[in-house]
Formats: sequence, structure tokens, C-alpha cells
Amino acid sequence: MKAVLQRVSRAKVTVAGEIVGQIDRGLLVLLGVEIGDTDADAQQLADKTIQLRIFDDADGRMNLALADVGGAVLVVSQFTLLGDCRKGRRPSFIQAAPPELAERLYETFVAAIGVQGIPVATGRFRAMMEVELVNDGPVTLLLESRKQF
Repeated sequence: MKAVLQRVSRAKVTVAGEIVGQIDRGLLVLLGVEIGDTDADAQQLADKTIQLRIFDDADGRMNLALADVGGAVLVVSQFTLLGDCRKGRRPSFIQAAPPELAERLYETFVAAIGVQGIPVATGRFRAMMEVELVNDGPVTLLLESRKQF
């Protein structure tokens, strides 16, 4: 699994003019599921996401995690994170998980965050979405479950 984490002051996802997910302070997570990913990958990535100390403390240092600041998470499925652009001019998505597996692991990731008491909102899986955000910092990080945390 790959996740792009963006620290935000607010973010929302709209589908066909309807807001389907929205948060204030917290993290926007763009999540891509790869062939071979498992429930363990989803759990590990969720744990790392909520434990990261990437919010400023009183001294302006990144020492606080989501729970410390009362933050929320907006999770958006994004299979294009698995696009391989090394050859040619069109990305290859052969490493992206099939939709059934990707949706199940996306839901596992979302549930793993919610069970730990972090407010979580989502986009709509397999929908054409408009994502708006105000990146705070800006702070943007890339996590990959297959690399050691």
C-alpha cells in the first residue's frame, strides 16, 4: 500500500456536486492498494498514519500526533499512486490491486483508523471525485507499507 499524507487545515471530497467527506484540521490520505497487499499492510499503515508526530507543538516543532491535536482523517482511494511511469508516455497500472481487493483493504484501513477514536471521513470508492484541500505547512509525506517503518 502507498499513502500520500497531507497535513491540512481543511479538506473535502465532492462527487457529482455532493460533499461526501469533509474534515477540518487533520490529514488527507490518498491511498493506493497494490497487488499482494494484505490486511496487515492496511493495519500497519493506519497505525503509522495516526501515530506520526507531524503537527506543531507550542514551540513550532513537529511533536504532536493526530489525537494530540484533535485531528481527523479524510481517506481517498487513489489507484493512480500505483502508476508506473518508467517506460513510455502512458502510466502502467498493472501493479494496482483489482477493485474488489482494493476496496476491501481501503475499508480495512478506514476502520483501523476509526477504531482508535480518530474521526474519519472518506471519499467514494471508484467514483470521479473532486478533492479540495488547504495544505498546512505545506507538509506532505509518502508512506509505503512494504518498506520498514
